[in-house]
Order: sequence, then structure tokens, then C-alpha cells
Amino acid sequence: MRLANVMQLGLKEIRSLWYDKVLFVFLIWAFSFGIYDAATGQSTELRNAPIAVVDEDRSPLSRTIISAFQAPRFQAPQLIELVDVDPALDAGRYTFTLHMPAGFQGDVLAGHQPAVQLNVDATRMDQAFIGTGYINSIFNDEISRFVHGYRGEDGLPIGLAARVAFNPNLNGIWFGGVMEIVNSVTMLSIILAGAALIREREHGTIEHLLVMPLTPFQIMAAKVWANGLVVLIAAGLSLSLVIRGTLGMPIAGSAALFLFGATLHLFSTTAMGILLATMARSMPQFALLMILVVLPLQMLSGGNTPRESMPEFVQVIMLAAPTTHFVDLAQAILFRGAGLAVVWPSLLMITAIGAVFFGIALSRFRKSIMLT
Repeated sequence: MRLANVMQLGLKEIRSLWYDKVLFVFLIWAFSFGIYDAATGQSTELRNAPIAVVDEDRSPLSRTIISAFQAPRFQAPQLIELVDVDPALDAGRYTFTLHMPAGFQGDVLAGHQPAVQLNVDATRMDQAFIGTGYINSIFNDEISRFVHGYRGEDGLPIGLAARVAFNPNLNGIWFGGVMEIVNSVTMLSIILAGAALIREREHGTIEHLLVMPLTPFQIMAAKVWANGLVVLIAAGLSLSLVIRGTLGMPIAGSAALFLFGATLHLFSTTAMGILLATMARSMPQFALLMILVVLPLQMLSGGNTPRESMPEFVQVIMLAAPTTHFVDLAQAILFRGAGLAVVWPSLLMITAIGAVFFGIALSRFRKSIMLT
């Protein structure tokens, strides 16, 4: 009978979500266009960077260097005059302008070190930082080939062979898409569970539940499984249709194992949403609490920046957050193909943290019902 009550209440939650068109449309957008936009719009790769060259030398070496700036990293180099450099940068037409002075090739062949000026529009910060490194590498390679007949520096005592694992093309879209799924699972589960409780309070249906033979545990468990199931289905479809289909990212590990980990994570985050809803009296208050909770969970869990680069006390504190272990689990499974033998500590930590959050939320929920 208790299980039947939980199931029926959960179905009621799903029907309520279906009739709440704003939340329903937001759920669809977050796991489709939202993930695609976040993955493709925040890529840190150098692509189609506009570059202009002032070639006062007009030598075979200068022409060779100019021809080395090729797609897809750079647009076709534009030849301009020296007096046009500052106006072009001020107008934002180019990210890089390169000035090769007269006598450049002769100085190189004579063993001198001629100065070549590179002007960078650093308002385009990612392109400026990465592109400067590419331009420096192109210069070294082309000058070495021109002088010595091969690319690379002469006389190095070692040969460094770099092999990129798990993402051989260094495609930032892959990383951004997976991390956005993790963020969406966390954010949407908190929003849906919290909004469900606030919706009951605002519509007055919480009083109807109180006169029924239902316990606070049954009411809360119904909200947890119903909203968690909706987010889990959306995450599974997004992983298949958006990440693997649209973005073309290969899934290295087991999608089923990832969704199992997501299920345990949803146990924590839906309980967290109910906990926040018991503290808020309206949706605007709940939204403010969401900002204070969700942003640190997303920014300090290792999804945006490596945890190793954070202060040590932040790393220790974030071990109590379920998102920290969920990010580790997601990256290990989806990027590196890890199995249960590798990710079981993360699963265990997510389960333990979820049990604590559920217990705290249930206690707070009981108190809020008594006040009602």
C-alpha cells in the first residue's frame, strides 16, 4: 500500500510537470539546444582567426611564412600597409597583424635576429592567447625549414613525441557537451523537485495531501523518483541524440553505467531541491537560493576547471558535494572508458552524500508540514 501511494503520487508529479508548460519547455531546451549551444559556443579552439600582414620584405621567406597561415585556424591573410594597422585593430577587423620589415630574409640568412612585430587584439582573449602560440610555432618551423631544409630546431638532444589520449583532435566541443549534460542534470533536478513542492504550497494542494493517509516520507519519495526519472530520461536521450548524434562525440565507456551513476546523483540533487524549497516561501526566493547553491556546485566541482588548480581548502570542502564525484565519474566513463572497477569509489561517495541530503531534507520537510 505504501509503495502504491508513492507510485500514484509520483505519477501525479509527472502530470503536473506536463501541464506546467514553462518548466516542460525549459527541460526540453536545456537538454537539446542548451547543450549544443554551450558545447559549440564556448569552444577554446583557434578557428578562422582574422590575420593581416605588413610585408615590407617581399622575399621568398616572407611569402612562405604568409602562406603557412591556413584554414581552419586562420582566415586567408590580408596584405595591408603599415599605416593601416592601428585603424584595422581599432575597428576590430583583425585579431592579429604581423609586420615583417624590409631586409628580413637577409638578416635571417646572415645569422642576425631581426625583430618581427606581432600586434594582438587581446579583447578576443582565447584566440589571442592560443593564436600567439600557433604563430610563434609557424615562424620557428618555416624559418628552420628555409635555413636548414627541415622543420624543427637543430641540435636538440632529445626527440619529444606527444600522443594525445581520449581526444586526439583536441576537440573542445566534446568536453563542453559532456560537462553541460552534467550541469543540466544537476540544475534541472534541483529546479524540478523544488518547484514541485512550492507549486503544491502555492496551489493549496499540500493541505489535501496532509488529510490523506500519507507520510512525509511517501510525499517526498514520490517527488524524488518522479522528477529524477524525468531528468534521467532527458539526459539519456540527450546523450544519444545530441552528444553522440549531433556533436559526433564517441562514447568511450558504458552509457548504462553513466546513467546508473546519474540515478544516484539525482537522489542527492532532488533531495537538495526539496531542502531549498522548504526554506523558500515563493519561487523568486527559491530562484535566489538556487543561484547561491548551483553556481558553486558547477564551478568548483571540476567540470569547468581542474580541481587541482583550486586552493586546497576548496578541494576538501567540495568533497562533500555530489557534483564533484559525479564529474569524476562522467569524465572517467564517457572520455576514458572506465568500468565499474574504476568508478565504484565515486558511486559509493555519491550514494553516501545522497543519503545524508535525503535525511536532512526529510527532517526539514516534516517540520515545514507541521508549520503548515
